[in-house]
Parts: sequence; C-alpha cells; structure tokens
Amino acid sequence: MWGRLKALIVKELLAVLRDPRARIILIGPPIIQLVVFSYAVTLEVKNVDIAVLDRDHGAWSQELLQRIAGAPSFRAIVPVATPAALRQAIDREEVLAAIQLGPSFSRDIAAGRPAELQIILDGRRSNAAQIVAGYLNRIVTGLAADAARPGAHRAAATTLVPRDWFNPNRDYVWYTVPNLIAVIALLIGLIVTALSIARERELGTFDQLMVSPLRTHEILLGKLVAPLLIGIVLITVYVLAALFVFGVPLRGSLLLLYGSAVFYLAALVGLGLFISSLAATQQQAILGAFLFMVPAILLSGFATPIDNMPGWLQPATLFDPLRYFLVIVNGVFLKGLEPGEILANTLPLALIALVTLSAAAWLFRRRME
Repeated sequence: MWGRLKALIVKELLAVLRDPRARIILIGPPIIQLVVFSYAVTLEVKNVDIAVLDRDHGAWSQELLQRIAGAPSFRAIVPVATPAALRQAIDREEVLAAIQLGPSFSRDIAAGRPAELQIILDGRRSNAAQIVAGYLNRIVTGLAADAARPGAHRAAATTLVPRDWFNPNRDYVWYTVPNLIAVIALLIGLIVTALSIARERELGTFDQLMVSPLRTHEILLGKLVAPLLIGIVLITVYVLAALFVFGVPLRGSLLLLYGSAVFYLAALVGLGLFISSLAATQQQAILGAFLFMVPAILLSGFATPIDNMPGWLQPATLFDPLRYFLVIVNGVFLKGLEPGEILANTLPLALIALVTLSAAAWLFRRRME
C-alpha cells in the first residue's frame, strides 16, 4: 500500500510542477498578493468598542465619555474597574482601544492645566488602531477647546499618550503579511486541489487511474497529501518572508502554527476535491474554486471586520475556515497566542476538514460507480 501511495503522491506533485499553468498559479498570485496586500490595502473602521478605566468620575470625564458614545464610529463603551480588566479586554479582542483617565482629569480640565490621559490600542489591527486614535484625538482636543477659559491654553491643555500593544510602531505590514499566509494557502491549496481530478478527466488519465491497483481511499489520500505538502512549503516561504523581509516578530509557537495549518489545509483540500469531483474540465474547476474563494476572503474578517457585517450574515462566517486560521496566524506572530486559544480555533478547522473530506469522498465514490 505505502509503495502505491508514494508513487501516486510523486505523480501528483510532478503533474502540478510540470504543468505551465499550474506553475503560474503557484508563483504568480503569491507574489502579486504579497505586494498588493502588504502595501495597498486600507480598511474602514466603525462599530468600535472602547474600554474605559475612569478614576475621576467628574463632570468633564463624563462629558468625554458622552462625546465618545455619540460618535458614529463607536458602538459601545465598556467600563472596567482595574488595569488588569482593561488589559484582559484588549487581550481577548473584546475592544479595539482603551482609555485611562487619571483621578484629577476633570479638575485639570476645569483649571486649564494639562490633563493627561492614556489611550491603549490593539496593535494587532494597526490600521484600525491608527484611525481610532485619530478619532479619539479629535474628540479630546474638541473637549479641551470647549473647556478652555479666556486666556488659557486651548488645545494644548490636554495631552494624549497613545500606546499600541502587540504592534508598537503601528506598522500595517505587521498585520497584513501574517494574514497573507492564510490567504495564499487558501488560494493555492484550493485551486491546486480543484484542478486535480478535473485535469485527470480532461487528459484522459482518470480511467487509467481507476483500473490501477490503487483503491479508492488510496487515491483520495494521495490527492490529499500532495496539496498539503505544497501548502506547507508555501506557508514556510511566507513565514520566512515575514520574519526576514518584513521584520514581523514571531512571539508564539511555530510548531503550533504548523499543527493548526495541517487542519486548515485539510479543510481546503476537502473543498477542492469536492469541486474537482463536480467539474468536468479544469476551467470549470477554477471557476468553482473562485466561486468559493472570494466569499471566503470577504467573510473571514481579513478585508472588512466581521462586526461591520449585517447581523444576518455574521453566522455564515462560522463555516469559513479562513476566519479561524487568521486568528491563529495573527496571534502566533504578534501576540504569542496561548495553546488553549490555538486549540479553540483549531477544533472548528478539524470539524470543517472532517465534513469537507467526507463529502469529497462520498462524491468521488459516487462518480466512480
């Protein structure tokens, strides 16, 4: 069995590498997406939750909170009682930003003295954090201008002290490049697998495969392993690019990242095999892959935050494997994601992989009958 399986895996790899169109797919889109997404993507920010640690509870602190609550870009203010609770709110991505107000904030504003407050931003979403910092800066500056008395210093009376956790320099590349690992794996893993059986039918070798000594499960396993290996190689290339070309830090476990990547790629391969079993030609297979891929990227939270989507659409994101792997890869690079959180996002990937591979195997066997 293992000899036959090895021969099939080698055959699948050679079929991909020797096909000019497949080589273009493996090389062209990853380079283009690396350049375009790393430098040209911007995101709109709205429905932002803000955590507030108010040690003043004075008139001007309440006025500041009312102005933040009334701004169209903010959804809710989450009060916290301790710095630990504030840290936990950002750590769990419950809020995008947090504000700490000192005990003399209202007195300093009323007296026209510099009133220092601190803004803490989630640097894992650097672009959104920069925009939110600008929103808060305008609100606080407007508050200081309204409170200034004749002859007092106006906008300079209040000093903002922003801090970005996980991404201190607000480098948007630190957000984009790790996420591209998941997006490129989706693109390549899905298309390469979708072309697999369709290419066999188009070239007339599918019937030869059926009369070979290989059993059905061995054929499926061989067509599963080859895209997995290609996906792991591409993930490795992007990890190296993130570390040594873009200088993105790696704060988590690379071993756990690769472990979750296996389940992520397995889910994609199952989808690809299902599409390939349905398609009669390679053109149909590519169209079928893109039919799934574009909604998967849009629903994953990479292009637009999931919170910005309509309420009726957000449950659909639960069936998107890219959603979970984005959390893993982003957390492993920038946050040092804990093993428990990685496991919590890997389990849905394993479930999706089980469903997609089972569906692909059922359809493949039915087409063989």
